Amino acid sequence: QVQLVESGGGLVQAGGSLRLSCAASGRTFSPYDMGWFRQAPGKEREFVGHIIWSSGKTYYGASVTGRFTISRDSAKNTGYLQMNSLKPEDTAVYYCAYRAYASNAFGSWGQGTQVTVSS
Repeated sequence: QVQLVESGGGLVQAGGSLRLSCAASGRTFSPYDMGWFRQAPGKEREFVGHIIWSSGKTYYGASVTGRFTISRDSAKNTGYLQMNSLKPEDTAVYYCAYRAYASNAFGSWGQGTQVTVSS
């Protein structure tokens, strides 16, 4: 029902910034929240943060708190992940995910976008 398309990944030097976008499309878009996750090769998937769609309230994982900011543009059905003060350990594939009010789990995922931070 909902398709997510991510963009904005790339190569950046340590200390730099990137902004990822997650555009949702489909006939039905009634989100409870949109989440962001990341996974590096050989590592487990890590929770980055999420945003409650109706209120805009955000929550973050400990490793990114104070550096990353999640936001959304409801009119565009698009979420954003602003990443500042990037570190080499932030290198990973980043995924956005969608959870509908009717669901108690994330049911739609983006294709992933590579973020590489060089030292």
